[in-house]
Amino acid sequence: VQLQASGGGLVQAGGSLRLSCAASGSIFSINFMGWYRQAPGKQRELVAAIASGGSTNYLDSVKGRFTISRDNAKNTVYLQMNSLKPEDTAVYYCNAGGNTNWRGPFDVWGQGTQVTVSS
Repeated sequence: VQLQASGGGLVQAGGSLRLSCAASGSIFSINFMGWYRQAPGKQRELVAAIASGGSTNYLDSVKGRFTISRDNAKNTVYLQMNSLKPEDTAVYYCNAGGNTNWRGPFDVWGQGTQVTVSS
């Protein structure tokens, strides 16, 4: 199973970006999908996650600004980021976990996409 992330870039403070992450491979089911970020010199942190049933979880600092959603038919997760702040600058990674058709469970990471917010 592989994840392909896209949508990062440079934006001014107050702007918006939408990240996408598509899972491909021998997927039977995806239990959760999420976005993490890692800023220089800081630990990777969970930004938002969504379970197969649709329940969501957000980092406190992004609540009300970011929205995570998923398209189960496309095995794709999205992160809509509004009202971006310079402190949102980081490399964003998608993560997904579930079950394959023949090889048991999986827990995989995407390649990371840079988000830079200028002040």
